[in-house]
Amino acid sequence: MRKKLNRWRCAIRLASVLAAALSFVLVMADNAGAQRRQRMTPIPVPVPQRIEPSSPAGEGALAGELPRESVQADVSTRNVPVTSNFAGTEIVVFGAVDHSRQSSAEAGLYDVVIVVVGTPTRLTVRKKGKVVGLWLNTDAITFDSVPSYYAIASTRPLDEVASPEVLKSTGIGFEYVPMELAKSAEKRTAADVRAFRQAIVGLKNKDRLYTINEYAVAFIGRSLFRASIDVPANVVVGPFETRVFLFRNGELLSQYNARLELHRQGFEELTYGLAFRRPLIYGFSIIVIAMSAGLLAAVVFRGAGR
Repeated sequence: MRKKLNRWRCAIRLASVLAAALSFVLVMADNAGAQRRQRMTPIPVPVPQRIEPSSPAGEGALAGELPRESVQADVSTRNVPVTSNFAGTEIVVFGAVDHSRQSSAEAGLYDVVIVVVGTPTRLTVRKKGKVVGLWLNTDAITFDSVPSYYAIASTRPLDEVASPEVLKSTGIGFEYVPMELAKSAEKRTAADVRAFRQAIVGLKNKDRLYTINEYAVAFIGRSLFRASIDVPANVVVGPFETRVFLFRNGELLSQYNARLELHRQGFEELTYGLAFRRPLIYGFSIIVIAMSAGLLAAVVFRGAGR
């Protein structure tokens, strides 16, 4: 009986020592990260910008002509914290049409399309095929830049908002998601690239990272509008760009861009910082934790088996 009590005391002491060591390592890493953040110059939040399409020469010059409509917009939050229990978030985009000519929210004179684009990432897409009865990777294409997230919200279906040429020029729609080919894939045929692009869109759509929500933008007055866009938990952390387009009778009248940032916070930021900025400390911590768990399990189960 006394031997078993001694073994349990040794196990408890060992766990206490290892926990104290791990706490010391995490505190030192956290202090180092805090000192680094103090030395860093704060990154200013980008100011939303309105982009107006070029107008024909002499437009607006005639006396008595009504001013051209334009759109202004913003997002409900510019900074979204991502913690260890992050389960997704909702982005509310709201705005107004300057010099609105519609009489009421139900008039339907304007169409608004909102496109939220996530951090671009490098992506390799592989195609499987049967080789001697086995499913193997038979082909692959690498893209240097693919939006990690791409969501569309509109007042009505895109084919009713504008022509395919206008949608292509503005990058609106799954068919026109901006994807930059790697140099190794520049000689591939257009049909191959199109097939792999469709595969990317299909996979992202299955993971709820590429979404389209028609009738999600609603006018709540002559000029005011709003929309809600869901961001899933598996989204890549980083800067996001929100693009708001104003159309009338299929013509692009105005565009407005705003940015928001998904950033890690709390324990998520600490572990990410250790893994990528202090890999030596992170590796040492993982080894200590693994050895501690193994030794503690060995002591406990050896004592329980006797």
